[in-house]
Amino acid sequence: MSSAAGPMDPDAVLRRLADIIDARHGGDPERSYVARLLARAPDAILKKIGEEATETVMAAKDGDAARIIAETADLWFHSLVMLSHFGLRPEQVLAELERRAGTSGLEEKALRKARARDDEEHLPGARGPGSDREAT
Repeated sequence: MSSAAGPMDPDAVLRRLADIIDARHGGDPERSYVARLLARAPDAILKKIGEEATETVMAAKDGDAARIIAETADLWFHSLVMLSHFGLRPEQVLAELERRAGTSGLEEKALRKARARDDEEHLPGARGPGSDREAT
């Protein structure tokens, strides 16, 4: 896709939108939807993400391309508001996606499970393989 100004840069679009959202922190909730969400964060933001995720799923179930795009845009927008609330940026999400690129989804999932198991085994009082504690 491109605009009259030239090819669209998705990274620039996300950065620009994130900058606008970041600027709404502390804004007037009566004048700005984003300021209202941020003032009622995190619950208001998370509720909207849940609603938009459900609407995205329903649009996909219907197979309506225009609605899928519109609902995904809403979902992404509210996700950007959430990131901003937590002091995070879309660039960090893009970096994570880039890190995962070329990695099998199945391998990634197995690696996360292995890390979780390893973390559990190293928690204080945890009992797992290699535990030196005797059963009581």
